[in-house]
Amino acid sequence: MRRVIAGVVIAQVAVLAAAAAVNTQSPPRIQVVAHAVAPRVDITIDGKPFTSYIFERAQKKPFLYPLRTAAGTVVSRGYPIEPRPFERTDHPHHIGLWFNYGDVNGLDFWNNSDAIPADRAAKMGTVVHKRVIEATSGKDKGELNVEMDWVDSNGTILLKENTHYVFSGDDTSRTIDRITRLTALKDTVVLGDNKEGLLGIRVTRELEAPSQKPEVYTDAAGKENKTRVVQNEGVVGNYVGSDGKTGDAVWGTRGPWMMLGGKVGPEQVTLAVLDHPSNTNFPTVWHARGYGLFAANNLGRKAFDPQLPESKITLQPSESVTFRHRVLILNGTPDPAKMAAEHKTFAAQK
Repeated sequence: MRRVIAGVVIAQVAVLAAAAAVNTQSPPRIQVVAHAVAPRVDITIDGKPFTSYIFERAQKKPFLYPLRTAAGTVVSRGYPIEPRPFERTDHPHHIGLWFNYGDVNGLDFWNNSDAIPADRAAKMGTVVHKRVIEATSGKDKGELNVEMDWVDSNGTILLKENTHYVFSGDDTSRTIDRITRLTALKDTVVLGDNKEGLLGIRVTRELEAPSQKPEVYTDAAGKENKTRVVQNEGVVGNYVGSDGKTGDAVWGTRGPWMMLGGKVGPEQVTLAVLDHPSNTNFPTVWHARGYGLFAANNLGRKAFDPQLPESKITLQPSESVTFRHRVLILNGTPDPAKMAAEHKTFAAQK
């Protein structure tokens, strides 16, 4: 009997020791956690907030917001959902990092927002979050799989979207891979030639290009000031293309990558988007504007250059098209050689 009791005690001690070992293990570096109540999934790296996948229906599409550097500096605009002092109040559909398009069977998904008047609603499309398929935390990466529907104003589904996000980062960088598959359902879907698309980021005021044109900005309290003024204090953003072009000259150019450099507070930041060679019409056209819109458009052609033939993708029922992009948020100034190397690594991934 004593031997039996001793064996039981030893077994219990072993179980407790194993449980203690589990409890002392560090949690995954990269956490991807669905919020219990709010419509969002939060992503943290090394215990610090990075971004959130937000799917509030009022915004007409899911998006990642805000975007932060490894040091925690926010590089995305706050307006219209969290206005900050001295931000532009244009384009309320530009929120964080998003993906949609301006011509899907003639419907405009890109420009839709809660600011669209009722008489234009029939011409707009909405991307509706349906479910989180999987959210996985990990040591080297965190992953999020989500499903969405692209619907018209009557709720008819035109496209089924499946997007796989991969989040990673270290002491000086943050990386987002976005792999999106769009599938036509019962009807044929035509993605027309349009400049409004496809992967978009709206950046913070400091990363815009200086401008001498009077604009409307929020005031010191974050409220819209209707007076148009010229305001360039701390505004130092500059685009750098893979072809060497800079500033406003990058709009409408094609290339495998594009960078945006500037200073946000005391931090020097480089924000980059990389286009994968497997994407339609690679290399992408850059729909990048000095006022803070940074977008990769894999579908538009004639919309950017009237001399080019029209681009159009037709998806028959059950047919799909996939787009793959990488977003980098880096410490330091833009380095074309480094970005070329980053793209080479990204391009090699299948």
